[in-house]
Amino acid sequence: MNLRRHLSRYGTRWVLALLFTLAAALQILHFLPTTLVDRIDVFIYDMRMRVQKGELDPRIVIVDIDEKSIAEVGRWPWNRATVANLIDKLDEKYHVRTVGFDVIFSEPDTSSGYNTLEALANKELKDVPGFGDRVRALKPKFDYDKRMAAALDGRPVMLGYFLSNEPTAITKGLLPSPVFTVDQLGGREIDASVYKSYTGNLEELQQAAKGGGFMNPTPDPDGAIRRLPLLAQVDDGFYESLALATARVGLGASRVKPVFFTSEETHLTGDTLREYGALKAIKLNTKPHTTTIPLERNLTALINYRGPGGPRGGQYRYVSAVDVLKERLPVDDLADRIILVGTTSAGLKDLRAAPVNIDYPGVEMHANIIASILDGDFKQEPDFSVGLELVEAGLVGVALGVLLPVLSPLLSILVSLAAMAGVIGLNLYMYQSLNWVVSIAAVLLLIGSLFVFNLAWGYLFEFRKSRAMVNLFGEYVAPELVAEMAENPESYNMEGESRELTVLFCDVRGFTTISEGLTPNALREYINLYLTAMSEDIRGNRGTLDKYIGDAVMAFWGAPVALPDHASRAVSTALQMQASAKNLNEDFIARGWPQLKIGIGLNTGEMRVGDMGSKIRRAYTVMGDAVNLSSRLEGITKVYGVGITVGEATRLAAPQFAYRELDRVRVKGKNEPVPIFEPLCLASELDESTRTALDKWHKALELVRAQQWDQAAQRLRELHELYPEAGLYKLYLERIDHYRKDPPDADWDGVTTFETK
Repeated sequence: MNLRRHLSRYGTRWVLALLFTLAAALQILHFLPTTLVDRIDVFIYDMRMRVQKGELDPRIVIVDIDEKSIAEVGRWPWNRATVANLIDKLDEKYHVRTVGFDVIFSEPDTSSGYNTLEALANKELKDVPGFGDRVRALKPKFDYDKRMAAALDGRPVMLGYFLSNEPTAITKGLLPSPVFTVDQLGGREIDASVYKSYTGNLEELQQAAKGGGFMNPTPDPDGAIRRLPLLAQVDDGFYESLALATARVGLGASRVKPVFFTSEETHLTGDTLREYGALKAIKLNTKPHTTTIPLERNLTALINYRGPGGPRGGQYRYVSAVDVLKERLPVDDLADRIILVGTTSAGLKDLRAAPVNIDYPGVEMHANIIASILDGDFKQEPDFSVGLELVEAGLVGVALGVLLPVLSPLLSILVSLAAMAGVIGLNLYMYQSLNWVVSIAAVLLLIGSLFVFNLAWGYLFEFRKSRAMVNLFGEYVAPELVAEMAENPESYNMEGESRELTVLFCDVRGFTTISEGLTPNALREYINLYLTAMSEDIRGNRGTLDKYIGDAVMAFWGAPVALPDHASRAVSTALQMQASAKNLNEDFIARGWPQLKIGIGLNTGEMRVGDMGSKIRRAYTVMGDAVNLSSRLEGITKVYGVGITVGEATRLAAPQFAYRELDRVRVKGKNEPVPIFEPLCLASELDESTRTALDKWHKALELVRAQQWDQAAQRLRELHELYPEAGLYKLYLERIDHYRKDPPDADWDGVTTFETK
């Protein structure tokens, strides 16, 4: 039965939730590709990079051709003799492990001036005896390329070069030997980046160097570089990147071996696997164990950024190239380190966009890849990432699709936030602990879509109920109570009923005098400010604002929403209204307006509540004897000089307050006398002096009722001296004087009778 009811109520939303989940699954499988999801995934990927911080890696040092070096050595490019000197210093003085140049030396160095001397020897000075022979004899000293080749020979130095597919690109220079060729792949076709041309180093330099690597970045569509290729194909050869080549030499490896998926790993067999070309990793023949480097699509590796980069980035140490040339550094600063020679100078344009910095040094991108190779610590997009996403989407979609329709709005928010936190937490765990890069945007969007969908559905559904409530009660009841009533609309109607309620009347003292002392506009603002403050206090305590009667306010508690503590709320509201009146007076007095004083009457009892009135106008209001008494109590507050008067039923229903009994009165229209009281504050907040005064007053009241005039007068005079502003004590002193002159009858019951309202 419950299942049938739930299907009837929530079935449509459950089906639509499954459709949302199906759409998310299709997006994950790339049947519904959306740019928004891709952008969110990229944003999340970048945020994960930005929040992680890396400590200084002592194994890699960047020799920086910075502004300081250019200022001391001269503008770049430096002559090859200077570069050769730099290589000599790094090897002979600092004993580095390996050097990778993030620089291309593709053109011959003519900066020595030898060509000029040779031209003079062949032309203008050819007749000078011995000049030509002397110039030719000096040629080896002026051949800076040969000088650099000699410096490279036998040293662990890797040179960088650039690959290109630009139609206008011209192939020049020499590439190092490939790490493997197409013939060594056993017929497999690797999904690699293929290049047609290149800008390599001078043949003389490349042959002398230990090896080399390409420096090509792989920018994403937004221009940021999040991965670097480790291998690329030129003709039939596969060549290593500068980062891979430098790390390989630094680790003492001599070759790179491709590692392919097996049919068991990919669930592909025979020709399918061969055509797929599933290259999953490469191995370096390091000792004592081989080093395995996982590969991403197109033989790339994700760059693990761990800081903003640059000399102040904190991950790698930067030293000025000129400090190496002039041997200003301690040997231990560079000894046995992997060195990358590059530049952070803005003028040399080797700053690139990265997730952590729009001006990230290109040389440090190679450093990040080298660090990952040394640590065997690569962020990877696992082969099963799509499967993980599908499982997450399925679990989240089904769970939230079933739960959200049956939960309250607050619980829906909490459950949705918990689901998001769980998905994000799991994703961060996989990223940080397992090095898995798994997309998350589709699942997060699914959670958000399900939440918004259910919220919108619930809102529209609740809106219909609320509209019905507004049609019934909107003109009479506070909107916040209408919203609560809309939760269970069948429990409320406009029919009249008898119910115990507490009713309040509030009126301004001396309103005629106030109105005479103000202009019409000022009086309007005066009344608006007063009514607004009083109404806010009433509504803030869940009261029903019944009506305004000129400058008077009528309200009640306990209907249409039942409140077990209606009397306590009413008394608390009355005290708050008196405090609000005092606050208003600060503004009124500053404006030169008359002071605001209000009187409030409260009474609790059985009364009739409902939609009452005529065919012309009706209102949701209360009527009855208890209502009339409340109005009378408000009227006599001025007689006793107090701000609030309550009946005995209210005092008994709200015992947590401290009360001062004022009198027993017989109001107009009632024969039975009733005790009346003034609420002072919460009993727990009553201070000792007030408690003492209250005890004295009640004793004096007993003496008055016992007609012991002298003793009563003595106590009242003591109280009047302590509280001269209290009109109550003065009133009773005047009554005692009256009773002394005109003693009451023998059957006097101590009740004060009021003949007017």
